[in-house]
Amino acid sequence: MTTENSNSLNTTSRLLCFNRASMFLLSAFLATIVLIIYIWWPLAEEVLSYIDWSGPWWLYFDWLLVGIFLFMSVLIVLGADLRRDLLTIAVGAAGGLVIESWGTQTSIWSYYTAERPPLWIIPAWPIASLAIDRMVRLLDSLLPHKNGKGIRVVYWFTFSAFLMIMLQFVSPTFDKSFTWLASILCISLVFTPTDHPKALLTFLAGAALGYFLELWGTTRQCWTYYTLETPPVFAVLAHGMASVSFWRSGLYINSLWRRFVIRNPRGENVLPQI
Repeated sequence: MTTENSNSLNTTSRLLCFNRASMFLLSAFLATIVLIIYIWWPLAEEVLSYIDWSGPWWLYFDWLLVGIFLFMSVLIVLGADLRRDLLTIAVGAAGGLVIESWGTQTSIWSYYTAERPPLWIIPAWPIASLAIDRMVRLLDSLLPHKNGKGIRVVYWFTFSAFLMIMLQFVSPTFDKSFTWLASILCISLVFTPTDHPKALLTFLAGAALGYFLELWGTTRQCWTYYTLETPPVFAVLAHGMASVSFWRSGLYINSLWRRFVIRNPRGENVLPQI
């Protein structure tokens, strides 16, 4: 076995491990779900009212939601590292709030509660961010590491296609400054890649998870896009772009942390790297 294969197996085994940090994250995840249900009980009660518990309830039970919940639950506890994950959670929560504010304030999508945005949806963003982080790290350890011309061609094709789809989809809201800021941010991220393979992998992982999240939300009419699609292609791919923006934001924060940490007389970092 080559050294590269051995390192790859070691990395994969670390990513698949369950540790004390995993237990902490799982407990925090479940506590968040319970808190959301408690605070917004009327919403939970309305969802449960659609199930006929006296009859064949399994035909009306939301198995897609349960499947998404279990999938993300398993992912977030694998290879947990609180120093790294707390940054992912913070960026995901802040980024999710910005994205939801943009979409609901410009009426690109709306929630059935008419909130702009609803606070109960914000925790879903850091949870999804953690799940996508695990997907990317695991796939990155299993796939061959290549950064050649072919990968860059796929990168530019994929992100160019996304930008065209995005600009066409949000064009009715070009009179909103929020849309211009979102468009400029996406264009800037696409044309300043730091790692083509990692960006592409992050985009694809985010879009893959985003498809099932959007399928659930739009078919249950929890949120609705102005095009009434269930779901629109843009919405699915936007999860990929959001994942890339969160990843890049984490890299930037990490860079600032390393630059401004306290150093000892030898010039070595004395604070842990995020």
